[in-house]
Amino acid sequence: MSHPVNESPTLIENRKADHINIVLEKDVTGKGITTGFEQFFMEHDALPDVDLDEVDLSLQVWGKTLQAPLLISSMTGGTDNAHFINLNLAETAQALGIAMGVGSQRAGIEQPNLGKTYQIRGVAPDILLFANLGAVQLNYGYGIDEAKKAVDMIEADALILHLNPLQEAVQAEGDRNWKGLYNKIATLATKLDVPIIAKEVGNGISGKIARRLADCGVSAIDIAGAGGTSWSEVEAYRESDPRRRQIAHCFAGWGIPTAVSLMQVRKAVPELPVFASGGIRSGIDVAKAIALGATLVGSAAPLLDAATYQSQAVYDKFSILLETLKIATFCAGSSNLSQLKQVQLHHQNSWSYPME
Repeated sequence: MSHPVNESPTLIENRKADHINIVLEKDVTGKGITTGFEQFFMEHDALPDVDLDEVDLSLQVWGKTLQAPLLISSMTGGTDNAHFINLNLAETAQALGIAMGVGSQRAGIEQPNLGKTYQIRGVAPDILLFANLGAVQLNYGYGIDEAKKAVDMIEADALILHLNPLQEAVQAEGDRNWKGLYNKIATLATKLDVPIIAKEVGNGISGKIARRLADCGVSAIDIAGAGGTSWSEVEAYRESDPRRRQIAHCFAGWGIPTAVSLMQVRKAVPELPVFASGGIRSGIDVAKAIALGATLVGSAAPLLDAATYQSQAVYDKFSILLETLKIATFCAGSSNLSQLKQVQLHHQNSWSYPME
């Protein structure tokens, strides 16, 4: 299996550790760009015909029942302290009955001793769990065997193929050849016996690209739009070469805002589940995303700091988001997710104009 010059398992492991530390210690949010959710308002129901205690946020995804449409988005793995973080995240996912994804598993495949850093089924036997590989690795020797290894490694219910062309482009050791991946994704989709999720990492997916991915056979799209963590900013802080660091910083505002990406993708692939992530900071953001057509809504970076301490800290943080979502659903006059999806959103510049 071929990789760029100087790439090695040790370098991969070090990069994973760098990513954790930089996200914790630096301001790596996108600059000059927002998620777009702040431009929308939910229509408030001053007299909801709903009992707040009876609001039901449960749903089924691929045969598994979730208690809420929430996803702890892919973050880490492949370095020793990542296992502690993943266990804390997984305990929260199990306690709340929500979904979770792990970070890219390339490190665990190329260094089997690191596979344990992704393994969380012992504390989360019932959750909807997503494995994770970089789609570009299909151009560097990966195929069905590696995909199956990733799924089997963590007993996953689905596989994320993450799309990170900008991150790879500004990363000194990045994988630069992205040609021909549609056909390779289509081939993988016919051979893998679990669903494939195509996921960006923070720059969004357009409706056009979502449609092409759906035609390749992917089972869901995670838009991971702009407005949250910028991975070009993360890579800028890893870069020792001032010239390359400056280039990476140039892309701090690059991407499709999460709300815009969500609307485009929902329209382009009405038949697929669409997961919304990228800058989700509150239960109100989640409610707006559901009203715009999201099936699940993911959050990652806001949980990382808590996850370095204990699972209770993660639980406390995510349970606030969950309770806020429940109240927002109630105040929108809805008692379940089906009703919430029908709530009108209004743009701040045209309050009386209902969203189609």
